[in-house]
Amino acid sequence: MRELIGSYLTRDLSRRGLLESLVGLGFTAAAAESLIRPLDAAEAVGAADGPGFDKVSGTGGEAVVAQMKAAGVEYLFTNPGSFEVGLFDAFLGQPGMQLIVSLHEGLVVSTADGYHRMSGKPAFLNLHVIAGTAQAAGQMYNAARDGSALVVTAGLNDNEMWSDEGTLAPRPGYDQKDVNRQFTKISWEAREPRSLALMVRRAFKAATMAPGGPVYLAMAHHALEAKGVEQGILPGKRFIANARPRPARDAVEKAARMLVEARNPMLVAGDEVWKAGAQDDLIRLSEALGLPVSYLLQGYWNFPSRHPHYAGRFSMNSAVAKRGMDVVMSVGAPDFGGRVVPRAPEAPLDAKFVRMGMNTGNLGRNYPLDLALVGDVREGLRDLTDAVESLTTADRRAKIAKPRSERLAAMSQEVLRKAAAAAKANAGGSPVHADELGAALARNIDKHAVFVSENLTGKHGLLKLGHREDEVMWLANTGLGLGWGVGAAAGAKLAAPDRDVICSIGDGSVMYSSAGFWTQARYEIPVLTVVWNNRNYQTVRHAYHRYKGSMAESDRYTGMYLGDPDIDFVKLAESQGVSGERVESGADLDAAFQRGRRAIREGRPYILDVNVARYGGGAASTWHQKFSLANQGKPA
Repeated sequence: MRELIGSYLTRDLSRRGLLESLVGLGFTAAAAESLIRPLDAAEAVGAADGPGFDKVSGTGGEAVVAQMKAAGVEYLFTNPGSFEVGLFDAFLGQPGMQLIVSLHEGLVVSTADGYHRMSGKPAFLNLHVIAGTAQAAGQMYNAARDGSALVVTAGLNDNEMWSDEGTLAPRPGYDQKDVNRQFTKISWEAREPRSLALMVRRAFKAATMAPGGPVYLAMAHHALEAKGVEQGILPGKRFIANARPRPARDAVEKAARMLVEARNPMLVAGDEVWKAGAQDDLIRLSEALGLPVSYLLQGYWNFPSRHPHYAGRFSMNSAVAKRGMDVVMSVGAPDFGGRVVPRAPEAPLDAKFVRMGMNTGNLGRNYPLDLALVGDVREGLRDLTDAVESLTTADRRAKIAKPRSERLAAMSQEVLRKAAAAAKANAGGSPVHADELGAALARNIDKHAVFVSENLTGKHGLLKLGHREDEVMWLANTGLGLGWGVGAAAGAKLAAPDRDVICSIGDGSVMYSSAGFWTQARYEIPVLTVVWNNRNYQTVRHAYHRYKGSMAESDRYTGMYLGDPDIDFVKLAESQGVSGERVESGADLDAAFQRGRRAIREGRPYILDVNVARYGGGAASTWHQKFSLANQGKPA
């Protein structure tokens, strides 16, 4: 769908063509019209004397800032540069908007991304011309994977104005917008100062239109610096719309009948559930028929982890899957199939597949599609549950749901029991066992904290995760490009200043983003960062060990050991103004967490550098290839 919208915005596709294409994808005519209408508003002519426009006269940069402000921008996330002088000169002294500087462009993106994911609002950021654009690519990838609504702008040293070999300009014959095109819904270059406000509106509309995603706008420095430019400015409500089209009624009724008649149905929840605010609606459907709820990769915790119907991450080897599934319904989730040419099917091929969501690219991408419910998942879930209830009596639903619920509750309680037993069995060690650190986190953080995770091998099974007041909010990314967590936690805290924000992060990940501590200190963003320091790229080592090749046989894992020398993360953070402490033993965890919580409640960021034991294949190996350049050529 993003390709269709991009073609419409660039006028390669007519309005009628877009309408017909959306209907072909499964949207009703009314739903398609509701999506197109805000696009038309964003494309309104930017004449200063147009109806409903506020008139602005000044530099191109002043027009951009005025349109940002009208769109509701609170923060400008940036690593500034000289080719953006027109923007930053106009931004100076603007009331109601705050500059947030990061020391690397990847951190600019991840901080903006965390702010967007926590607030649900589009984030506005500015990178430094082509070099900064390229350096942001890893985090742009994460944002693109998760459909984050980011308006990414950058300066442009125009290589088509005079010299095509300019400093910090695109290479001769190339466009700057092409650098990260695969990580954006659409990218533009703006050279005409009179079009800047219009193009900013267009960027906001494209970023926020479902499915959301980053967009990119490179603005030529001569356009930003141009003087005497008259433009019209529109308020955000005139071009940013939260469209909620409903799935087709006949598809909803068919899906309801399939679920009612199924022997072993399964729901698979994705992040469209959280983005649509449909968590309670998913619970209602699950409880109506005793449906287990699983997930694939997720950036949010879309179904409460302590709900008796919670079935954990989907796997063909799980207890629920082994019972057999005859109907699998995906609710705003990506398709099955996370690997290239898997050894075995990753989904039950003999089941019927029902898909609900706005992102049509996720519907039947790899595995069969028997029924599509194209539309907003909150509206779709409400209609679907109403249809289920209209097809059945309360007694029939109870008769269906009760045995399933009892079986699922027993399974979920057993998972919790095993996690608690593992934490108890592994308590008191030095270094700290991952199970014990996970348990200490669960009992020491606020019950309504925001938990930002960049830690694939951390043990988080005892956290009570969800969306309600007594549940911890989970924030992660599904792209898995390292360097996201430190910045994302700061952005999340900016969006939720009244909630504790905890960043759970591996030591390898910290070193991709450690300059983010400076931003936390500069702006007094009180995040508690917990570093799981095992001196290892443990996720990668696990993959190396599973391969069962020469590395596993010799217990030598190429490039995995991160000691020799050890990194002192407390000193690293302190050098940027963030205090903290080293934790060596499980017995010291509770007191350390209390000091950390006290610090962030007082408005100070804090770091806990926890000496964590490695686990899994090759855990004891500290081998690394020894080399000393200083000793090369010297006698033994």
